Amino acid sequence: MQASTAPPAASLPGINGFLGSRASLGTDLVFVALFAVIPLLAWSVQLARRKRYRWHKRAQLVIAAALLVAIVVFEVDMRLVSGWKPRAVASPWWPSGVWTVLSVHLVFAISTVVLWIWVVWEALRRFPTPPEPADHSRRHRLMGRLAAADLVLTSLTGWIFYWFAFVAS
Repeated sequence: MQASTAPPAASLPGINGFLGSRASLGTDLVFVALFAVIPLLAWSVQLARRKRYRWHKRAQLVIAAALLVAIVVFEVDMRLVSGWKPRAVASPWWPSGVWTVLSVHLVFAISTVVLWIWVVWEALRRFPTPPEPADHSRRHRLMGRLAAADLVLTSLTGWIFYWFAFVAS
């Protein structure tokens, strides 16, 4: 671990977040959004188990749209407005620990995006309207479970990265 001194939050590039860490606004928004999405995901799965397929579909589309918006806001913030490296330099885990945790997080984050796009696309293509069980149901259930587990792991590793990069001092 190599500790370094960071500039005061006021001199960091971009827009400071609202959680009191060194993170930017976009990072804080994604951090909080992931806390909201996990219970919504669990509720949506319960809807499907209770055979409330129309509500399950709506909930999943809302979750997918929310994740898409969060990803776009985050990427715009990271690439065009704030960046993350100047904000992470003050971490005692900078650089190797932060990069290691980020690498693990990105494995889950990228695979989650791919899985969610695939699961939603396949569901929209293969299930009837209104939604009801079909030939695709078994595979959808399996892939949906994988996507949900991947999202949970994305959230957990994202929160760990957040702490390593923006909270630890």
